[in-house]
Amino acid sequence: MTSVNVTTLKNTVTVNEGDATVVNVTTAGPQGPAFAATGTSLDDSNKVDGSVVYYDASSAKFKADATTTKLTLVDGGNF
Repeated sequence: MTSVNVTTLKNTVTVNEGDATVVNVTTAGPQGPAFAATGTSLDDSNKVDGSVVYYDASSAKFKADATTTKLTLVDGGNF
């Protein structure tokens, strides 16, 4: 009979088995830095080819969508 006990609070693994057993234990490392220093998120759910990232104050998010693309940016444009 093989039994494996994992106790997350103590970070221990106990394996009771008659044969040689290899147990690999991994833990999640630290997450990478946030998208922005202020914790603001990026909404790219509506991104298209050529989307330009911009800040939308009404949603308090950076966005990449079909509204603002490299094709809509023109000299003297309002963006």
